[in-house]
Parts: sequence; structure tokens; C-alpha cells
Amino acid sequence: MSATPLESLVSTLDSLDVPCERTTQNGFTEAIRTHVSDPAVGVALDDFDVSLDGTGVDVDPTPVGLKGAHTGVTPAEFAVADYGSVVIPSTPDGCELVSLFVDRHVAVLDGSDILPTMDAAFDRLEETFRERGRSSIIATGPSATADMGELVRGAHGPSDVHVVVVEGTNE
Repeated sequence: MSATPLESLVSTLDSLDVPCERTTQNGFTEAIRTHVSDPAVGVALDDFDVSLDGTGVDVDPTPVGLKGAHTGVTPAEFAVADYGSVVIPSTPDGCELVSLFVDRHVAVLDGSDILPTMDAAFDRLEETFRERGRSSIIATGPSATADMGELVRGAHGPSDVHVVVVEGTNE
């Protein structure tokens, strides 16, 4: 029996040392609280039927607030199961900034938006680019580099990544 895209994603994220929590709309607030360290900034999760209200996440941060934040919470457009990647949209409210300029990035993903392969992801990205004319970031685990010798995490982005999968939102 073959694994579902969600099971494959969870397994791949585990191999990348990226915590992945599955939750429901009712358990969302508590799930987010366990992954957020203050100060935290985020982007409203309008397409998920969940809210960051009551989580301590500032969804209208100033540039100073963003610079000083430890945690950033953003929606993910979708995920690529076999790579453990999340796709972060470029949005007017700064989704990509919140995902890149923090020590910990928490990506919130709708459980129905997990694609099995990168080929499927490219098909979806092509559709998104044509319809909306915007770009996206494909992020796979914490940023890392070994350009100068030893592996360094967080050299050009978050050093800690978490994924929260909300199941049952668009069923």
C-alpha cells in the first residue's frame, strides 16, 4: 500500500528535522501556541477558516517588529510531499518577508493542499503564475550553508522551521 501525500510529507519533514503537527480547526490555536516563541509576527490566515487571534502573533507588524521577531507564522499555498517543501506565496501583506526574516518559521498548511511530487508542484505553480502573476518561495527545511566549511543553519533565513497541517478545512 502506498503512502498518502500527507504521510509522505510528514515522513520527509521528519528526515529534515522539521517538526510537523497535524491539527483540526478546533485545535489550531493551541497547536500554534506550542510552536510560537515571542516576539511573534504573522500573516492573516484568511483562506484557512482559522485565526491567529489569541496566539500572541502580531498580524500587522511594523518593520521594527518584523526585525525583532523570533517567530513568523505564514500560510503555505501548498506542500510537495516527496521533497518536504512548502510553497510560500509572495503577497502584498509581506508573507515572504515574515517567512524569511525570523529565526523560526511556522508554515500553516491546509491538509488538502499537499501535492505528491515536484512535477505536480510545477504544474500548480504555472497555473498560479498565469492567473495571479505573482511569485512564490519553495522552502525546504531550515536555511543552511556550508560555503565556508562547517554546516551553518540560519545563514540566510530561518534556522528553525515548523509545519502545522490543518486537516478538514476545505472538505
